[in-house]
Amino acid sequence: MIQAFFFYLFAAVTVGSAFMVISSRHPVHSVLFLILAFFNAAGLFVLMGAEFLAMLLVVVYVGAVAVLFLFVVMMLDVDFAALRQGLLEYLPIGGAIGLVLLAELLMVVGGWVIDPGLVGHGATPVTAATNNVAAIGLVLYTKYVFFFQAAGLVLLVAMIGAIVLTLRHKTFVKRQNIDEQVARQPADCIEIVSVESGKGL
Repeated sequence: MIQAFFFYLFAAVTVGSAFMVISSRHPVHSVLFLILAFFNAAGLFVLMGAEFLAMLLVVVYVGAVAVLFLFVVMMLDVDFAALRQGLLEYLPIGGAIGLVLLAELLMVVGGWVIDPGLVGHGATPVTAATNNVAAIGLVLYTKYVFFFQAAGLVLLVAMIGAIVLTLRHKTFVKRQNIDEQVARQPADCIEIVSVESGKGL
């Protein structure tokens, strides 16, 4: 009874926080609601017995990703009004992606309702003596190792893309050009002038 109460409590707060993330007008408030959603999702993982995933969610997502988002939003002078100007241009693509995600969720929920025994059918059996972390490692680095590496490559490409998109070169900052320095000749920078005696500086 107590476990069911905490499950519905964590689930309700998670769904409410997720809704506030996309509906808040201030980006800092959205990041704070995102952190709240992560904490409640970690509580759900603890109720399911996945303590390692709960710790990973708090340490990685709350401790690194969400805090990084918060500092970036607070420190950078981002004009969010200018970012929202192109919303209608990308609305059809976003709507199509949203419909695909909705169809996938309906298929998952529909399959669970039609055949409740389908849940956990593709799970890998582990012994009772194996702890949570060891079980995840055995499955992740054996059965799903290629998917794990592909996810790492996708994250690497996303990180490089984010750096390229946010990199701004300021015109008034002097930078070193190695090629010009190596190709520089004495005649380009030195001028020998014969000054008569008594007429110099």
